[in-house]
Amino acid sequence: MTRRTDTHPDLTRPDAGAPFFSTWRVGTPERQRQAVEAIARTWERRPWPADGLRSYHVYTGHDGETLLHHSQWASEQAYEAFVKTHRQERVDEIDTAVPGIERLGLGRYRRHGGLERAAGDTRVPGLVVIVRADFAPEAAERRAGWVDLLLGTVERGHGLISAHFHLSTDGTHVLNYAEWESAGAYDDVPAAHWDGARTWPGLRGFTSGRYGHALGLVPGPSATDGTAAPAGRGR
Repeated sequence: MTRRTDTHPDLTRPDAGAPFFSTWRVGTPERQRQAVEAIARTWERRPWPADGLRSYHVYTGHDGETLLHHSQWASEQAYEAFVKTHRQERVDEIDTAVPGIERLGLGRYRRHGGLERAAGDTRVPGLVVIVRADFAPEAAERRAGWVDLLLGTVERGHGLISAHFHLSTDGTHVLNYAEWESAGAYDDVPAAHWDGARTWPGLRGFTSGRYGHALGLVPGPSATDGTAAPAGRGR
């Protein structure tokens, strides 16, 4: 079965070898709410679709127009099997409930490293910030060094809970998923730690977005043994 959770995903879990992110444009805050409700109904009325899917989370953009999706897969092959057997029926039901959703593309990643949540830290993130850094095609191999440079300057505190850097498998960009206590805490921190990285060879520029966690879906108790699949660390 499929179970809803308020727990934020654990981006460091070792059994999620293929993290995916995607964005939908739905247009208005009301349609954001309707789309989240439609996703929840569509998934909760069906069995959990694949052993290789660890979790699926949806976030509402502070822009009032977009939804961010983050799914944790054991492998890309597990996702491709899901596409062949279960994805379309879910898409069709959601689109019937909320017509006109614009799907802006799916990004496939590998987590490169980051600032992990401190041991014993039980704060619940009030804000998730996504920063995308785009690179020229010839600079794909320089992305890891750019991330390592930033990791040498990022410090926990001032409201930052964690930061996770992902390299896109197509070689085009880096995605940073950062958990903050609140939007106010994020606004109070100067962006100076990015300064040294802005002139990195091959870096083309940044885009960013602010999101709130709206929906978490994870495997429910097994029908055979009554146990629940792991959902990651508590948030």
